[in-house]
Amino acid sequence: MRTPTPLLRDLADVGVHVGDLWDLVNTDATYRAAVPVLLDWLRHADDRVPSQESAQIKEGLLRALTVREARPAAAPEIIRQFREIHDPLVRWAAGNALSVVADDSVFDELASLVRDTRYGTARQMIVQGLGRSKDPRAPGLLIGLLPDDDVVIHALNALARVKAPGARAAVTELLGHPRVVVRKTAEKALKKLP
Repeated sequence: MRTPTPLLRDLADVGVHVGDLWDLVNTDATYRAAVPVLLDWLRHADDRVPSQESAQIKEGLLRALTVREARPAAAPEIIRQFREIHDPLVRWAAGNALSVVADDSVFDELASLVRDTRYGTARQMIVQGLGRSKDPRAPGLLIGLLPDDDVVIHALNALARVKAPGARAAVTELLGHPRVVVRKTAEKALKKLP
């Protein structure tokens, strides 16, 4: 899949010279100037790219927006995309982007997404990203996600990161979970919880 020439031109106009969208995904360099361009293309990809290429371009745009420089400006559009995208891989990429760019200004929207089991495993990285939240509702939200097999591991990691008070009892119950990886993640989380 080739990056559309107009997208490369728009990036060059803001001083970001790449031969392919994936060059941004695979670089350690920062590119704050590219964020508005990437967001504009994400917002209008369905109009600018043939439908059979749209999902691939959106995935590249989402992965290129998975940088701190896009925080929190990119979060509302990525939330919209997460809800509208049907391709599971691209939706997961949107969730992964949200784990980096979302902050507590969109906590209510994130809470709505992670509670909606229709999104399945695409919610995983959003849940993990809640480990950065300072919102006092975050620990309760994460504890409420522990029975959800699609996101339990990510919820455990996030609880350990926020050192959630009151989570020990719920995490301890998972020491008897049928999946070994859940049991081991629960053990690790317990070592970090107060």
